[in-house]
Amino acid sequence: MRRTIAITLAAVTIVGAQALAGPATAAPPPTTTATTGAASTGPASTGPASTGPASTSAVTSAAATAGRGHAPAATHQNPMALRLPDGQTAASCADPTAIHGVGRDRNWYLYCTTDALTATEETATGELVQHSVPTYRSTNLTDWTYVGDAFTTKPAWVGGANGIWAPEVVQRGRTWFLYYTASDTPSATGPTGGGSAIGVATSSSPTGPWTDSGGPVVAPQTAPNGDGFRWSFDPEVITDSGRTYLYFGSYFGGVHVRQLTADGLRSLPETERQIAIDNRYEGSYLMRHGGWWYYMGSATNCCNGSLTGYGVFVARSKSPLGPFRDRDGVAITDTRVGGSPLLAQNGNRWVGTGHNTVVTDFAGQDWVIYHAVDRNDPYYAGQTGYTKRPALIDPLDWVGGWPVVRGGAGPSDSVQPAPAAQPGQRSAYRPRLAPVDVPARTIRSLSTDFRGDALPPALTWTRQPDPSTYRVRGGAFSWQTQDADLHPPQTPLASVLTEAAPAGDYVVETRVRMDTPATGDSFNYRQGGLVVYGDDGNYVRLVSNSIFNTRQTEFGKQVSGQPEGAPTYGNMVVGPVGDATTLRIVHRLVDREHRYTAYTSVDGRHFVRGGTWTADLGSTPRIGLISLGGAGSTSTFEDLLVSTVRSVR
Repeated sequence: MRRTIAITLAAVTIVGAQALAGPATAAPPPTTTATTGAASTGPASTGPASTGPASTSAVTSAAATAGRGHAPAATHQNPMALRLPDGQTAASCADPTAIHGVGRDRNWYLYCTTDALTATEETATGELVQHSVPTYRSTNLTDWTYVGDAFTTKPAWVGGANGIWAPEVVQRGRTWFLYYTASDTPSATGPTGGGSAIGVATSSSPTGPWTDSGGPVVAPQTAPNGDGFRWSFDPEVITDSGRTYLYFGSYFGGVHVRQLTADGLRSLPETERQIAIDNRYEGSYLMRHGGWWYYMGSATNCCNGSLTGYGVFVARSKSPLGPFRDRDGVAITDTRVGGSPLLAQNGNRWVGTGHNTVVTDFAGQDWVIYHAVDRNDPYYAGQTGYTKRPALIDPLDWVGGWPVVRGGAGPSDSVQPAPAAQPGQRSAYRPRLAPVDVPARTIRSLSTDFRGDALPPALTWTRQPDPSTYRVRGGAFSWQTQDADLHPPQTPLASVLTEAAPAGDYVVETRVRMDTPATGDSFNYRQGGLVVYGDDGNYVRLVSNSIFNTRQTEFGKQVSGQPEGAPTYGNMVVGPVGDATTLRIVHRLVDREHRYTAYTSVDGRHFVRGGTWTADLGSTPRIGLISLGGAGSTSTFEDLLVSTVRSVR
C-alpha cells in the first residue's frame, strides 16, 4: 500500500531569531515525561517505550549533579554500535526503545524488534536466525553490548506466523514491564492467525528473565470495516495524574489508547479512545514538555530498501487523550490528516528515519533514538528485499514549543558530540538553527499563472490526453485525473505536462485544488501536483493525494535499474492538505548528487519542510504537472512558478 507529505520549520526559519530551548546544562524534564521507544518488523509495526516515574526520577536526581566544570563527553557517529559476542556488529535494531537503570545501576538498556542480527547466522534450512527482542547495555548511549534475547521461546498464546515486535519497556516499583506486539495469535479459522494483539512480560531486572502474563493486554479486534482484524501494533505506555495508559495501533484501524489496570497486565476496553486516524500513523511515542503532551508517530513504509521514506511526525495536546493538533492546527484524527514533520531524511545516506523514542541525558539534553536505512547498503547480504534498520541517535531541540532534530538539520552522518550519558558529564553539543530554502528570483520564462485560454508554449505533453479532459480558463488550468499512472511496466501510462528544468539549483511550485471530497474511500490514489521528470521510470513527484479515507500530501520517487526483488517506487508524506494546497520542490546539487526536498503549505505562506530524495534524472530533466491515479476527479492548478533558491535561518 502506498501512502503519501514541508518542516513546519516555517516558525524556525522565518522566525529565525527565536532561541532554541534549553541549554545543554538544564535539568531534565519532570518525572511525568515519557522516555520510551519501540520496535517493529512488519509493513507497519512500531511502538515506543516510556520510563516510569522511578527510572525517570533516577535520571533527574543524577542530572542535578552535572555541572560545567567536568570533562566533556566523547563523540559518536551514526549508526550506534551494537556489539555481538563473536565480534560482529548487529545489522539492525528496528523500532528501538531505551531506558536507564535505577538506583546504583548506571547502565542504559536498548531493546529492538525481532530480527536477524547478522547475515551469517542461519538455521538448518538456510534462513536467517531471528532473535526475539534482542537486548543491549551501554554506559555512553552510543556503544552497546548484546546481553541476550528477551524471549527464547514465544509465549504459548502467541501465534507462530510472525515475530514479537515493537518492545516497550517501563519500570514501576521493583518490576520491569516489557510490552510487545504479538503480530499473530492462534486461530481455528485460518492458517494466518487470529489477528495481532499486545502482550506483556515482567521481570525484576531490565535484562530479564521475563515471565509472560499468559494472555493479551489488548486482545485482537475486528477491523471497523469488518474485514479481518485491525493492526494492534506498537505499544507505548505513559503515566499521567496517577493513571497509566497504553497506546497501540497502526495503519489498518488507526491508533487508540486504553487505560491499564493497576497491575499493568490488562487494559480496560471501555476506556478506549481514538488518537489518530487509520491509514497514516504507527510507532506511537508520547512525551510531556512545557505543559503539553506531544504525540510522535511514524508514517509510510518502514522497510522499502533504499526507497524507504518512513518519517516521524508530531502533534500536541494539553491532555494525553487528545485531541492532538499539528503546527497548522490540524488534528491527527482529521481525514485531511494533521501532523508536522519532525524527523525526515535530509539527503545524506540515511533514509527511512522513523519509529523513535526519546531519552534525556544527565545534562538535561533530549536525544531521539530511531531506526533508519543506509540507502547505499539497504539489505542483508544475499537477502534483497530484507531491509536492515540500524539504530541512530541525534539531539532533540525545542523551538517555539515544538521539537526539532539537530536544530532542524535532521539525521547526522558525521562525527557528532555524544550525549552526557553519566553523572558529571556534559555534552559538547550546542543547538544551532538549520537553514531552510526559499524562492528567490522568479524565472519568468518558465512561470505561468494560466491567464488566457491556452497553455504556455513552454509546456509540452508526453502522451497528450484528450483535449476535452483539460482547459485553461479564468487564471487556472483544470485537468481531469486519468485512469493511469507512472509505474512502468504497468500500463496505461499517464500523460505528463512538462517544460525543461532550469540549470542549477531551483524551486518549482504550484497551488492545486482537488475536487475530491474531504473524506470517503472511493477516490483512492486520485492525485494532482508536481513532477520532476527524467522519464517514465525515473522521477520524483509531490502531490495532493486521496489515500483510502484520508487526504495527504505524498512525495514519491520512481527509479529504474533496481536489483531483482527490490522495489522501484518509494514515498514519504509531508504537511496537511487544504481546500487548496501549495506544493514546492527545491532542487539542489550537493556533493555531485541531485537532492529534491518537499515543502507544502495550506495557506500559501507558511511552509512545512518534508524529506529529501536523491535522484539521478538524467541530463535533461523536465518539471511540470500531473493529474492521475484514477478517473473521476479534477486537479485545478492556479499557477506553475519557477525560481532560483536561497537559504534563510
